[in-house]
Amino acid sequence: MAVPASATASSAPLVMLHLGLGSFHRAHQAVYLHRLMEAGDTGWVLAAGNIRPDMAETIAALQAQGGAYTLETVTPAGERNYARIASIRTVVPWDAELSGLVARGADAHTRIISFTVTEAGYYLNAANQLDFALADVENDLAAARAGRPGSTIYGALAAILRERMARGASGVTLLNCDNLRHNGDRSRAGLLQFIERLGDARLLDWVNTHTASPNAMVDRITPRPTAEVVQRVKAATRHDDPAALMAESFTQWVIEERFANGRPDWEKVGVEMVKSVDAHEEAKIRLLNATHSCIAWAGTLAGYSFIHEGTRDARIRQLAYDYVTDDTIPVLEPSPIDLARYRDVVLERFGNPALRDTNQRVAMDGFSKIPGFIAPTVRERMARGESIDAVAMLPALFLACLRRWHDGELPYAYEDQAMDPQVAHAICAAPDPVAAFAADTSLWGPQAGNAQLLAALRGAAERVEQLQKEYA
Repeated sequence: MAVPASATASSAPLVMLHLGLGSFHRAHQAVYLHRLMEAGDTGWVLAAGNIRPDMAETIAALQAQGGAYTLETVTPAGERNYARIASIRTVVPWDAELSGLVARGADAHTRIISFTVTEAGYYLNAANQLDFALADVENDLAAARAGRPGSTIYGALAAILRERMARGASGVTLLNCDNLRHNGDRSRAGLLQFIERLGDARLLDWVNTHTASPNAMVDRITPRPTAEVVQRVKAATRHDDPAALMAESFTQWVIEERFANGRPDWEKVGVEMVKSVDAHEEAKIRLLNATHSCIAWAGTLAGYSFIHEGTRDARIRQLAYDYVTDDTIPVLEPSPIDLARYRDVVLERFGNPALRDTNQRVAMDGFSKIPGFIAPTVRERMARGESIDAVAMLPALFLACLRRWHDGELPYAYEDQAMDPQVAHAICAAPDPVAAFAADTSLWGPQAGNAQLLAALRGAAERVEQLQKEYA
């Protein structure tokens, strides 16, 4: 439930601590709280910092500006607006012990700990199991056993919650703000598995008793900030802001009403508080996220640099349209959402040239996006005895990009936290790369090696090869 105004009017504001002070948080969650403050509700403030030593220049700029920064938003028609966002009141500096984050997270005034680390940062397989064989997870378990926080979301949360428990602080909500399906449930499962493997039974019991993890759906296209954004902000506002960033005008946040110890009155500023986020989540992940990746992979192969270029290319747009219309909408219906309208709005947003969102940014993390965004549609279509020809184009496009990466011909540095480079190179170097790709269990789970999947991927790979020839 929301915290009543009387609970905060005569005391220090309650705190939402955010882990992952990147562009998306500053263009999304921070903006909603800023709007609430502008409406006169000052009962909550943000503190934020990173669990890894990145974004040093941006962090320094935010610290110098007291956490404030300028957000430029742009409509599909090219209309730009500027707002000074001031909801982040504490920028927590990074140190190897995460001492600032631990102290802030354990403070009794902190009632919500939210986080954005990208989908791959949860190290979960299709069965919702934490992969303990990964070096990052192994290293964090060793660090936690030695009383240190580590550098994954689990290591950071375990350290914060241990200290919170030791101080006798009240309950806290763990709010996931990433594009992970069932993000609250899944990140909670990973955290509990981490603590269980750690062997800290007391902490495990405390987390089960004193925390909540609502699922949430977040949506706002937020390109990586560029020098041009800073220049436009200065020209429009006369303010030199090295922490300025830009995003599309569209924004959406849907959260399940499951909080451990109060929350801001977000519904007053457009957040949708719901019993279940499932329908919104599936529409977002399959009709937006997967389509975004489709256009990024296809655009890369076509020689484009930006998402809007691929979206405005009739052949690429048709691939995305067919994926949604032929294979995905049928498995999501009935839905409380007008899925055809949602599809059209998504494509309009992606075609916004003012965003200059790069294929490089959107194409990343294919080894987590295929099992998370695309494989569910494949699995459900096959279970219904239906064709997967349209959806198969997406992984085929990714495989073609992966093969260019393998050959050193990708026009940008490819980033993928879930990818084992040796495995990826082995797939590309196999006598039959399509078969090796179709047999990879990290991508396809129980469907790996399925005859229908392999046949569909072969057909799609042939169409992708022809597409590449047309753009050569």
